[in-house]
Amino acid sequence: MFDSRSVNLEILKQRAYNLRWATVPQGVIPLTAADPDFPSAPEIAEAITRFVKDRYLCYGPPDGLPDFKESVANFFINKRNIPAKPAYIFPVDSAAFGIYVVCQAFLAPNDEAIIFDPVDFLFRYSVESVGGKAVSFAIPAGTDKVDFEALEKLITPKTRLMCLCNPLNPTGKVFTKAELLQLGNIACKHNLTILSDEIWSDIIYAPHTYTSIASLDEAIRERTVTVTGYSKSYGLAGLRIGSVMASNQETFDKLIKVSLHQSTVHGANVIGQIAATTALNECDYWLKAFVAHLNEMQKLCVTELNSMKGVNCIAPEGCYVAFANIVGTGKSSKEIHELLLNEAKVAVVPGLKEWFGAGADGYIRLSFATSEEILTQALSQTKTVINAL
Repeated sequence: MFDSRSVNLEILKQRAYNLRWATVPQGVIPLTAADPDFPSAPEIAEAITRFVKDRYLCYGPPDGLPDFKESVANFFINKRNIPAKPAYIFPVDSAAFGIYVVCQAFLAPNDEAIIFDPVDFLFRYSVESVGGKAVSFAIPAGTDKVDFEALEKLITPKTRLMCLCNPLNPTGKVFTKAELLQLGNIACKHNLTILSDEIWSDIIYAPHTYTSIASLDEAIRERTVTVTGYSKSYGLAGLRIGSVMASNQETFDKLIKVSLHQSTVHGANVIGQIAATTALNECDYWLKAFVAHLNEMQKLCVTELNSMKGVNCIAPEGCYVAFANIVGTGKSSKEIHELLLNEAKVAVVPGLKEWFGAGADGYIRLSFATSEEILTQALSQTKTVINAL
């Protein structure tokens, strides 16, 4: 399912936008947006086809299709050890919008939210879009200890929200149970809401294991809102589908109100819910095979990057992106990005502040959710150009 024969470049060049095959110049290999080059599981397409064949494409319930809510709850119960209730779950048109909804619900103008650094720009964007102030907290890559004393010093009377991205994009860090417990206890001590972005939680490399912060204890769970999506695990980015889970009626009511779902101004499309329900209920075999493939690509990518002059890459514990330090090349992130694009014909994401925060300076990010053949070619071209510096 995940060799070069599975990658249809002709279709990708027509449909894969967001910095990928449809947007880069001809001949360029994009290792950019974290989206798989592989087609989704056949059961998903079959379920969509069955649904559309009836030709009734009606409004769905504002808080989500019952089957969708049930499948998401079962996922959290069986795979994340959270006593989830379908009534406290609703679909959103992406995990990105889910993050925004949580910020809208819990931040007033000038309120503060702690975000990690580096982290996906969507956290800062969402906090600032609702008038809040994003306060950055540096999280080291790899196994370096998180400085929780420094974290607690960032909390002020204006702090309302703790933004957790686990696994952490772009570094691939997977937080340990002990780390999550410390973070959760700090949130409880200071009466903070926890936004837990878990869109990457299926993509974990042994011996690391994943823990949802809402599974730790009831006190932490009651103040946690879990946001996830189905694009990273199942290749459903174009269907714009994610979910938001509260732990009590009060929090759910606050979230659904600001989502604008009840007014029909906003909402999650029904076909996306059908696809995600099918993925969760029927496509575990596909996901397991995908993660097994990614495990091999992770090893290949990290090994090749570390063989390049002036490049150092700590193996990601989760996610399917490699975050490579390029300071030793003597070039900036932007310069390496442009050099690889123009000379190696490989597109990567530069570690610019607008993408990941100030902590990404001196890094580039590469997605390895592609075939071994494509990844090997891209890394070979990258190595030739970097080693010639």
